[in-house]
Amino acid sequence: MIQTPYLLFLGDAPDQLAAKVAQGIRDWRPGNAVGQFRMEGCGADVGLPDMDLGAAKAAGAKTLVVGVANRGGVISTAWKKVLVTALEEGFDLASGLHNLLRDEPDLVAVAKATGRALHDVRVPEVQYPIANGVKRRGKRCLAVGTDCSVGKMYTALAMDAEMKARGLKSTFRATGQTGILVTGNGVPLDAVVADFMAGSVEWLTPDNDADHWDHIEGQGSLFHVSYSGVTMALIHGGQPDALILSHEPTRPHMRGLPDYNLPSLEALRDTALPLARIANPACEVVGISVNTAAMGEEEALSYLAATETRMGLPAVDPFRQGAARLVDALAAI
Repeated sequence: MIQTPYLLFLGDAPDQLAAKVAQGIRDWRPGNAVGQFRMEGCGADVGLPDMDLGAAKAAGAKTLVVGVANRGGVISTAWKKVLVTALEEGFDLASGLHNLLRDEPDLVAVAKATGRALHDVRVPEVQYPIANGVKRRGKRCLAVGTDCSVGKMYTALAMDAEMKARGLKSTFRATGQTGILVTGNGVPLDAVVADFMAGSVEWLTPDNDADHWDHIEGQGSLFHVSYSGVTMALIHGGQPDALILSHEPTRPHMRGLPDYNLPSLEALRDTALPLARIANPACEVVGISVNTAAMGEEEALSYLAATETRMGLPAVDPFRQGAARLVDALAAI
């Protein structure tokens, strides 16, 4: 069990997007974080008080959470100094990076000497089955994106919260490090051996009541040449009854791929839906989730209205406006 509250480590994150793990915890479990720790040159800010280790300890923080998701998921030398000091000052460490805390001999040695815990949430703890494609009871919704980090997790969390507020049966199913740190459980999908990824999603979304919805945290993008594999595993293993198209319209190019432009929402729909219907012929695209964080209110509303007219589907920013209309769309299928 990862002890709360957290001090969120933003390190030297170059921009806000790189601190998406910290931002997700801040937005969805604000009571679990007392502050943020930013190094010199950090370009991110999740809106929590800036604290050094001493101030955070005095405020009750028990775990330093690495809130950065950098390319390759590596622990830099500069970060290492902070992590070692945190252990020495009585913090546990938690991380969702591919570069595991437990694989760093100096961190392991200091943790052992100080009696502190190292939590690597991106380590599968279950021997997952190979997918069999057998249809399961219950209903499932998956957000698929034009790119990575466009708001797929926020969409699923917002829809789950809206359904629970209405007294409906709903579960958010985490598939990445941020979702796992927010909810406390899930499958670290991109760390699962490829042959078992779809099977792990089947395991995560088992048989359920006929009127129960699983909201599966999306990962990657079918159009992102680095991370498309995890998206395919979610589409086939999840057997979604409903797809939500997710988009961030101000991106100049695919994240981390300056030579690749973002696809249109039409291209996403026409690519994702046939693939989803391989595992679930009844799947439908029911709505559009647009991340308008980089837009002003008037610009955002205008873009949403134009998108809705063009696509013939409800288009909302679920974090800005709530997910009521997306939940309404589920009831229509």
